[in-house]
Amino acid sequence: MQAVVQDRFGDRDVLRLAEVDRPEPIPTEVLVRVHAAGINPVDVKTRSGGGMAGIVGKPPFILGWDVSGVVEEAGFGVTTLHPGDEVYGMPRFPHQGGGFAEYVTAPSRHFARKPAGLSHIEAAALPLAGLTAWQILVDTAALEPGQRVLVHAAAGGVGHLAVQIAKACGAYVIGTARAAKHDFLRSLGADETIDYSAVAFEDVVHDVDLVVDNIGDPEHQRRSLEVLRPGGLMVAVPGGADPAVEEQARARGLRATSFLVEPDLGGLEQLTALVEAGQLRPEVSAVLPLADAAKAHELIESGRTQGKVVLSVH
Repeated sequence: MQAVVQDRFGDRDVLRLAEVDRPEPIPTEVLVRVHAAGINPVDVKTRSGGGMAGIVGKPPFILGWDVSGVVEEAGFGVTTLHPGDEVYGMPRFPHQGGGFAEYVTAPSRHFARKPAGLSHIEAAALPLAGLTAWQILVDTAALEPGQRVLVHAAAGGVGHLAVQIAKACGAYVIGTARAAKHDFLRSLGADETIDYSAVAFEDVVHDVDLVVDNIGDPEHQRRSLEVLRPGGLMVAVPGGADPAVEEQARARGLRATSFLVEPDLGGLEQLTALVEAGQLRPEVSAVLPLADAAKAHELIESGRTQGKVVLSVH
């Protein structure tokens, strides 16, 4: 099969299309013929030696944790999925996923049936970012109707899905993004939008129950504490919460925590339910062929993408 392989850590030029052996499913696993694979910032960071590199291990390896495709084989003991089932999921995260390939194997419960209303391209945009948003908003924060949520980088991969999921939970949603993306955020249901390049968000936002921080900068995290109500929570996604910020939060009666997404069949099924109820839809800003994985990484590295970037595989 064809796959995007890297033999060393480095810039985008380490990515190459190669012919490799097709993986075989062991018991409890499925083999999925990949139709589309989503790109995430963690792929870019891991490629260059950061991100999940310490867990994935030394190259050579195949990146990719967002997959939509069709079950080709079901390993011994698998009873919930069958050959021919259309599925999507987040295989093996944070271990090597292998999604940038024509075939991938993973435990069957790392996949769920693909929402019928989504194409494979759209479905491949959903698992990692969607589960991140769901696990923060629902599992971590136990978001309730009427609560106020501030989503940083709200037009990005995690952000645009967090806006929609928070609205589905009945929250009042505030999103930060450049002014050119405000119409997009309002179309997702955002109640307020803030141009972070024109105003300091902490000067105009107050009494927030939850901050979803998709930035990863300690100073930005510290500023986010300023908008929280007593007992409020800030969840830091990329890189985790700075220890000094966590300590500041505790001293002020606030909460700050790191977060890392986990494979989650139940969460995927909840995302599917939201899609089928018309409350959630991933935005795909660019679709490229598998051979152009380096170009896809370049788009992510620009920090200006809206929604997700997806590779078309089959």
